[in-house]
Amino acid sequence: MSRIRVTVLMGGPDAERDVSIASGNAVAEALEQSDLFNVNLQLIDQPSIQNILHIETDVVFPVLHGPFGEGGPLQSLLEEAKLPFVGSCSQVSANAMNKVITKQIAIEAGLKTPSWCTLKQGQPCTIIPPLVIKPVDDGSSVDTLLCRSEIEVANARSTLHPKRSTLLVETFIDGREISVGIIDGSALPIIEILPSVDLDMYDYAAKYERDDTQYIIDPVLPENQCVEQAIHIYNSMGLRAIARVDYLFDDHGAWFLEINTMPGFTTHSLIPMAARHAGIEMPELCTKLVEIAFRRVISAQV
Repeated sequence: MSRIRVTVLMGGPDAERDVSIASGNAVAEALEQSDLFNVNLQLIDQPSIQNILHIETDVVFPVLHGPFGEGGPLQSLLEEAKLPFVGSCSQVSANAMNKVITKQIAIEAGLKTPSWCTLKQGQPCTIIPPLVIKPVDDGSSVDTLLCRSEIEVANARSTLHPKRSTLLVETFIDGREISVGIIDGSALPIIEILPSVDLDMYDYAAKYERDDTQYIIDPVLPENQCVEQAIHIYNSMGLRAIARVDYLFDDHGAWFLEINTMPGFTTHSLIPMAARHAGIEMPELCTKLVEIAFRRVISAQV
């Protein structure tokens, strides 16, 4: 049987380019340990449809993070080129990247989420501090700021509004950081994230740059419905293959924050960590994701 050709894409134009490159290299290395695949690793910027049409492969593994690479535009190009790929379709990816749409779907699905509003320049903020200001459509805590006073809110807005016309504001939940990874509709072990005591929140540095973040796998959570809720929102949004659902957990239970359709695969990343705890090493994890995408090709041909 001939090997499946897999093209791993990494890089992209988004703020998480360096994380994507680290993730892409890790995925390619994992796939190369199998004799099932011929792996082609490509570093991209913001490809056109002509660039995508020149890719000769059986499956694309787009290990990109951020609005272009994860939020629908790249997926739309792959669909136009009729190239099978790992992850959710373009429309579902766009919905998941947009935190407002995701929150609306979560509320309709019965999940609890922090009080929130969108904020354009000049509009009054209706959320009382402490609050979190973040982009509507970005990931990995990029440009996410915790504000404990009106002065901090004004300073955050003056920093963020020039580059982001619309911001999302949420009531700050002082709770435990909880994440649930999902592979092909089944949940991986829950992970609790414990940032260093000198940090107010699980920010970009804690996720990718610092080594003092601690992780507890299968933490004890009273009245824990995180897994059931994660699978429910995964199905409600029409996600496929892979996702990570993030919560804050306090005395009132689980507060849904967001869902990530292409989580990281770096040494600090939660999906590989949870999979390893479940006995699934990186080569097996990445192989499974490629096989899920390839099965869609076989099904379409039947």
